[in-house]
Amino acid sequence: MIYSVNGTVDLIEPNLAVIDCGGVKIGGKEKIAVMAGPCSIESEEQALRIAQGVKAGGATLFRGGAYKPRTSPYSFQGLETEGILDMVKAREATGMPIVSELMSEERIPEFEEYVDVVQIGARNMQNFELLKAVGRQKKPVLLKRGLANTLEEFVMSAEYIMAEGNENVILCERGIRTFETSMRNTLDLAGVVMLHKMTHLPVIVDPSHACGHAWMVPQLAKAAVAAGADGLEVEVHYDPRHAWSDGAQCLTPDAFAQLMGFIRKEVEFFGKKMN
Repeated sequence: MIYSVNGTVDLIEPNLAVIDCGGVKIGGKEKIAVMAGPCSIESEEQALRIAQGVKAGGATLFRGGAYKPRTSPYSFQGLETEGILDMVKAREATGMPIVSELMSEERIPEFEEYVDVVQIGARNMQNFELLKAVGRQKKPVLLKRGLANTLEEFVMSAEYIMAEGNENVILCERGIRTFETSMRNTLDLAGVVMLHKMTHLPVIVDPSHACGHAWMVPQLAKAAVAAGADGLEVEVHYDPRHAWSDGAQCLTPDAFAQLMGFIRKEVEFFGKKMN
């Protein structure tokens, strides 16, 4: 919770929340959790292959998109329920909890039945009716910061969820839109530090959407851990060139494993542990 007086933010030192995501704990500043997987689920075989790859690399949650909010109506929109069920099969094979994006209230029963962590994407950060609806269900909610929203607006969106009774909210900084055009977005690492002062909620970073370039993802992921992020969300695909969406920002499983090797050492350096 934050309090704003005359345009300034009163900082608090809250009791830090630890969110149970299907058995994986996120928050508390003692452990780092990593979720990884493809931007879009393309088939059962693809989901399983990538899930096994990211688990071998060190991820503890499997992320994947079945419902895709795309800028163009002619772009791939996701496999929908089929994609969710493909993720369920990957969970059965690997034991990893699954994270996927919800776009409409009508799909909430499906997500309550099958998904471990409900993601609300950047485009829906201020879809207040959707926020209220996910606040009335009990699955953890991963809330992404909007494309050009302030931190106060971001936290107020989280409050919409918590006000309905669901306090299991994780914040995700995924880059914001600025005047810079060489990258997809601009990662606000200062925002990660500030959010830990503004709220008791865990804060993770999505370095993939933050830049849009796979070659930049490892450096941003390392910087996020150094800035105190409670976790990472990284996009991974075994054939990025032929990915159905966002291939340019996907690491290969080998590149992801290499990154995780560094992250483990970095986490240990800061006196934390991998979750």
